[in-house]
Amino acid sequence: MKILVTGGSGFLGSHVADALSKKGHQVIIFDKKKSPWKRLDQKLCIGNIVDSNALERVIKKVDAIYHFAGLANLDMAIKEPLKSVNYNILGTVKTLELARKYNIKRFIHASTIYVNSKEGGFYRCSKKAAEEYVEEYSKTFKMNYTILRFGSLYGPRADSRYGMTKIVKNAIFTGKVVYDGTKNSVREYIHVYDAARACVDVLNKKYNNKHIIITGKRKIKLKSFLNNLCGKLNIKNKIEYQNKKQVGHYTVTPFTFKPKKGEKFFLKSNIDFYKGLSQIINGLKKEQRR
Repeated sequence: MKILVTGGSGFLGSHVADALSKKGHQVIIFDKKKSPWKRLDQKLCIGNIVDSNALERVIKKVDAIYHFAGLANLDMAIKEPLKSVNYNILGTVKTLELARKYNIKRFIHASTIYVNSKEGGFYRCSKKAAEEYVEEYSKTFKMNYTILRFGSLYGPRADSRYGMTKIVKNAIFTGKVVYDGTKNSVREYIHVYDAARACVDVLNKKYNNKHIIITGKRKIKLKSFLNNLCGKLNIKNKIEYQNKKQVGHYTVTPFTFKPKKGEKFFLKSNIDFYKGLSQIINGLKKEQRR
């Protein structure tokens, strides 16, 4: 298949592009920056996800889309909510609209396990909204999709915005193991190679119109991970837990939460429905006579 990977120059996107190429697919990467990892058999198109013209030039040539472009940094989304709306919602809808126009066979959308939790701040809000647009496009225009909800990724090409890379890099350069959260934190880490292979596997028709959670099999206690890191780096210093209140971040991997139910408001007195209907009729009759 001819497959477009938006955000294909990034950490996860670049690995997914590689995994698709290894399976024999023709891959086009669409990103606002060049990829230092682009293979010779991949094509790179530079462009912004909110630029419909640039998007259209590549989407009209492909069979399927892996939509990985957007604002992926939770902390940045918390500080700049408008950017999360612009890239994660508007960028997604513009891509969906072009996918509909050119009858794309499958729209594979990168989301997050945050969507059904109370954490994640504006990042969660934007990803939840994007999911709902994907679902509604499928319902209205019969577009096949797969939504991928990723957990904690780690592996080659990750920069310091990713938790594990930040911790390990700091430990190597300073000789100290520092963690912003608490020793009670738990993650279900998944290696990016495994996540990328999973992304290719969901091209199977049995994953049409499904929501797939891609996360690790094991629950990893941060305390155990950090102790192991100290051993591997021969660090004798005591682990520093900052115990910061990390806005938007979770302590234990979130999957579900109870939505807030609306409380119905009752007026002490209200206009009778049929009396209100008579007002509408009489008003429109007066308008007709003018």
